Amino acid sequence: MSIAYVVLAIVLSLVLVASGRAKLVRDEKITEGMRKIGVPDSWLPRLAALEIAGALGLIGGIFYRPLGIAAAIGAVLYFIGAVITHLRAGDAKGAPVPTVLILLSAAPLPLGIATL
Repeated sequence: MSIAYVVLAIVLSLVLVASGRAKLVRDEKITEGMRKIGVPDSWLPRLAALEIAGALGLIGGIFYRPLGIAAAIGAVLYFIGAVITHLRAGDAKGAPVPTVLILLSAAPLPLGIATL
């Protein structure tokens, strides 16, 4: 078991849970930004569920590495979608945060694959 993988999986899981929770409780800062880029309020529970599922998958990946790898890939794809959504809406100022989260989500992949 790679300590680096475990640390990254836990950190990314915490980020995903915090983001998902903010969407579930409809944090005004989050919902305002989502509306600005054209994301309907009805999508927030689904997006939150994806983030929380990713967090659970990463934690599960500590014990069963293929699950963690799949969850990390899903998180990367989720945040790529976020970047695309920001850019399509003309919100280039909002794109850096999900871009950093893509990099954070990708970090467990090589470590997870190396410790299969």
